Amino acid sequence: MANIDEIIGQAPPGSIWEAVWPQRESYHPSPSDWRDEVIYFLLPDRFSDGRERERDPVDRARPANSRPAGWMWNRWAASGRDRFQGGTLRGVISKLDYLRDLGVSALWIAPVWKQRPVTSVDGVPAPDDPHGYSIQHFLDIDRRFGTREDLVELVREAHERGIRIILDILINHTGENWDYDLGTPGHPEYVVRPPYAGPGGRLPFGAWRDGTGQRLPQGTAPTEPDHGVWPSELHDPDAYTRAGGDGGGWGAGGDEEPDAPYRRADWFSRDLDQSRELQTIIRIWSYWVALTDIDGVRIDTLKHVPPHDATLFCGALKEFADGLGKANFLIVGEVGGGDTIEERYLSLIGRNLSAVLETGETRRLMREVALGQEGFPFPDAVEEFFNRFATHGVTHRSLGSAYVSSLDDHDDLWIDPQLRFGALTPPGRSEPDPRQVTVGVALLLYSLGIPCLYYGTEQGLTGPEEGERRWLRGKDEGWGVRDLSGDRYLREAMFGPEHPRKAGAAGRPADDESPAAAHLFDTELPGFGPFGTANHHVFDQDNEIYQRVRMLLATRAAHRALRAGRQYLRRLGRADGGYALPRPGEVLCWSRVLAGTEVVCVVNPSLTETRGALVEIDGALNARTQELTVVANTAEVGGATKHPLKSTVTVLPGPGASRHIELQDLPPASVLVLTNQ
Repeated sequence: MANIDEIIGQAPPGSIWEAVWPQRESYHPSPSDWRDEVIYFLLPDRFSDGRERERDPVDRARPANSRPAGWMWNRWAASGRDRFQGGTLRGVISKLDYLRDLGVSALWIAPVWKQRPVTSVDGVPAPDDPHGYSIQHFLDIDRRFGTREDLVELVREAHERGIRIILDILINHTGENWDYDLGTPGHPEYVVRPPYAGPGGRLPFGAWRDGTGQRLPQGTAPTEPDHGVWPSELHDPDAYTRAGGDGGGWGAGGDEEPDAPYRRADWFSRDLDQSRELQTIIRIWSYWVALTDIDGVRIDTLKHVPPHDATLFCGALKEFADGLGKANFLIVGEVGGGDTIEERYLSLIGRNLSAVLETGETRRLMREVALGQEGFPFPDAVEEFFNRFATHGVTHRSLGSAYVSSLDDHDDLWIDPQLRFGALTPPGRSEPDPRQVTVGVALLLYSLGIPCLYYGTEQGLTGPEEGERRWLRGKDEGWGVRDLSGDRYLREAMFGPEHPRKAGAAGRPADDESPAAAHLFDTELPGFGPFGTANHHVFDQDNEIYQRVRMLLATRAAHRALRAGRQYLRRLGRADGGYALPRPGEVLCWSRVLAGTEVVCVVNPSLTETRGALVEIDGALNARTQELTVVANTAEVGGATKHPLKSTVTVLPGPGASRHIELQDLPPASVLVLTNQ
């Protein structure tokens, strides 16, 4: 690998401009079309530590059997909010075969860059940041996750299995690596989070933090790896907007303004001055592309980057990757706030931005349709959801390659309640049902877009039992409350740790120490395991939800029309002989059409009723078609079905030139896929 082994065998560089540049003999090529991929998003701290064989699987029928004596829900919840749980990059490597068997073809991995070892200042503790967005060293890996060697090996092992790697990066902020000084000369008044300074405002720089969370003497630059921030190019106080921001109001400013307050202010972080530091930021992430051979990046909080700077960054990184032979390097931007701002960034940045991450209205509608409930503020969630995929150019969703869709992620900031899809209680039910995940995943995989599964979805994670959730319903941060602490319930540790890491530096391994060393873990707290458990995992490939999701992924991979075809919501036959679009909760049918191929997707979202349906299909495409062939039926997992795989359904004439098929005995929460090819 040219000089890669030599580079990762040495200490990380302190300067990006003086670093020895990584060189490989060859680089892994890009896919020709990212719509052909299925992404799997994971938090390395919450996915796997590679030691699942030392634990039993969760007792899903009686999760209480997987809880130790003396269980207390408030301690489990505190563990999930405040602590690293112990997942590692080597744990991800250990599960690559599991992911390949599922049918995943790309991994999006949350940030693994080095965090501050201590997050408290002046003895005031703050929670750790296990999802990885508070960077202290941009050229190193956090030891709680592993090493640079581990990351390079992960990419290589994934490529050998046909899995691509997408890394989560930050270009507009660092961690809270320094504090402001709002005092007078000679009498500093250090402030961590001052109010926003106002339009064009710039507050005085104070002092860098050292590796223990205290401050270096004012005017002293960082010299140790745990001090301040690295690389050294970011030691200049003028590298930051220094506009303050205490998480409260930032004043006026809209999306059209390049210097809108939310693009300048700190958000529990330190905001970088993009225009001043853009070349350094470009070089940092180009370095990682060259070192690791990754296939794409997801840019955190791209909405907070001025559009001009975002355009320059994306263009430069695309060009660099293209020069390595990665002609279709993926750049996905997180642009929260709904359709308008997403479309604006796609329009302004153009081809340099591959896609945006769908985080708002369409994700919420997808969840409502899958649950069979009426939408808000749109009463007919079904029609509204499919109208967002119009093929007449009204929205960016007419381009399936322009956005990454998901049922869940680690924030769900625009979703209420702030819970995994599998943990939602459907209409008319008293508690969640893992089977509903099958319906949601079908909508995700077979609708336009680049689908992204959130880790654990394939295991039907529903959270604690309904009867136990009363212990998690606090006043301000209870079960599913949409706020910065409510999102903890989106982030169970699949591998089921017995205990979380100790807080801060006490839980971070030394450079020559195993991340699994016993003294790094806090035996006073339970691990934040799945279904409200500890010391039990959920990597179960025999689980019926896993098997159904696996079938849906395999079907998508086998039929190009499901990945690249046009999309049409199909009408259902009514008792009066007419046709009408399905209403929320009814059998849902849509087609993906590619040239002469039609693939019909049929979902029964009911969790209690077996149903039939008369489904209208394309009359022109199927004028001479005698029958459609069943290519997937999730009802075959764990039971019998009226329409088994490879069976056929007769195409019947309808009114005029229309054509339809008659389906019978569709079991609850089942998915049926048929094709004329």
